[in-house]
Amino acid sequence: MRSDNITKGAEKAPQRALLKAMGYTDSQLRKPYIGIVNSFNETVPGHIHLPQIARAVKDGVLSAGGTPSEFNVIAVCDGLAMGHNGMRYSLCSRELIADSIECMVNAHYYDALVFIPNCDKIVPGMMMAAARLNIPSIFVSGGPMLSLDGYDLNSSFEAVGAYMNKSITEQELIDIENKSCPGCGSCSGMFTANSMNCLLEALGMALSGNGTIPAVYSERLRLAKKAGEQIMELFAKDIK
Repeated sequence: MRSDNITKGAEKAPQRALLKAMGYTDSQLRKPYIGIVNSFNETVPGHIHLPQIARAVKDGVLSAGGTPSEFNVIAVCDGLAMGHNGMRYSLCSRELIADSIECMVNAHYYDALVFIPNCDKIVPGMMMAAARLNIPSIFVSGGPMLSLDGYDLNSSFEAVGAYMNKSITEQELIDIENKSCPGCGSCSGMFTANSMNCLLEALGMALSGNGTIPAVYSERLRLAKKAGEQIMELFAKDIK
């Protein structure tokens, strides 16, 4: 296993000591070391709930005989970055994501990876990392946001134009704003995030339902557990 580079042999006692400082046991250090690449933050609605997804993934890895270890990467929200200089940072964030994952994985010799993205540039950034690293990998995304009463993020964009044309009042604009994004998940609409999460399925990098199961459904957590189990099979068969 790749992880033998940090866990096997008398000369690796210092590395094992560092891992044991985090609570890992000897039996855990003999199992495949599975990296959980999480893009959680409290800035992006598509990523706010990813700790629950990561927990489910780790449960799946543990149940299938692996040792999970989570680390995080950045995630830019194109919606929040839109209309100002912030958008200059969105596209280039893909390289930062890929570079940081490559650094973490090759520095710590993970045996396989479960990627947890959701929004626009994070999915391709993680895919770039998976291609570079070429070790067993699977994706499970955070899932799409639900709409509310027929409103979604597009409704807010359209409402701005309607308000500027004096077709609706300021209060009507606020009412639409309050219904457009009712909870966590990637923005409900045919945007990059949902398209990329569906593409992951088509490429064979994610399980069926990855692009369509809503973020708030328990089915999404079950999918995450299955992904955690599936990575162990990919590792055992060296599928990459």
